[in-house]
Amino acid sequence: MMLRTIGSLSSSVLGIGCNNMGRGLDQKATQEIVDVALECGINYFDTADKYGETRSETFLGEAIKSKRSSVIVATKFGLVLPDQPESGGASADWIRKAVQGSLTRLGTDYIDLYQLHRPDPKVPLEETLGALNDLVLEGLVREIGVSNATAAELKEAHDVSTANGFAKYVSVQNEYSMIRTGSETDGVFDFCEATGTAFVPYYPLASGLLTGKYQHGKADPEDTRLATIKLYQDWFSDEDKNLAKDIVSALIAEGYDPLVAAIQWILRQSSVSCVITGASRPQQVVDNTRAADAVLSTEDLVAISAIVAEVRT
Repeated sequence: MMLRTIGSLSSSVLGIGCNNMGRGLDQKATQEIVDVALECGINYFDTADKYGETRSETFLGEAIKSKRSSVIVATKFGLVLPDQPESGGASADWIRKAVQGSLTRLGTDYIDLYQLHRPDPKVPLEETLGALNDLVLEGLVREIGVSNATAAELKEAHDVSTANGFAKYVSVQNEYSMIRTGSETDGVFDFCEATGTAFVPYYPLASGLLTGKYQHGKADPEDTRLATIKLYQDWFSDEDKNLAKDIVSALIAEGYDPLVAAIQWILRQSSVSCVITGASRPQQVVDNTRAADAVLSTEDLVAISAIVAEVRT
């Protein structure tokens, strides 16, 4: 599988989102997903202390323990954890506690990419970035990143790190897909291009809406996250779902596999380093790998982009 850089890290262009681990997936199922991913050439696994009410990190750590040196472990901090009302945020004190918790659950002595789950306006950036810089200097963290950040927040963090000689955010993890294209126009891609910051999109398939499983005139699948988990039902509106079905229908009509088109359309962006895809079954990992490894011509990518633009207008 093709590799792209995230700071000093060399990541597969397809990553595994681990938010199902510890929730819909037990340890055995997690191991199966990890093993198949590694066989497919995927080395990037993205989790968070909050996922699975902290179980995701534990399950992932167990699954990769014999292969730790060959994988990139990306985790996040900043959300309130279960039974820990004092947790969350980006203060220096919590960062120190959070990283120790993640290291313990993951069963590792370092984290490859440590990400702030969302910016914390209540804590000065100098404090947050200074604390993260300490983790880098101590070797507990190799690189740092941020998720759900605006272009203005990214620029401010970049300026603070530059002024103080701190480690910089090497990545930003925001939502991006054929139905959520904000990063193209809100300045985030512009910032990434200007600074060399890696863009790591989540929900690239809109929780399955863009895979081809959902089409006009067909009953929606009953065993999907959108059908069974309220979070995803609330995240995507009926308008989103209809837009996705329109895009899928248009792609199929022009002879394109929607899954391949959705992933390759994202990878056409030079700032994108790794597309994070979830998986509840090993076959989904195999299918997503096929899509990431597909070779499309420039003409095909232009045509796919035109289809998406036309449907969205």
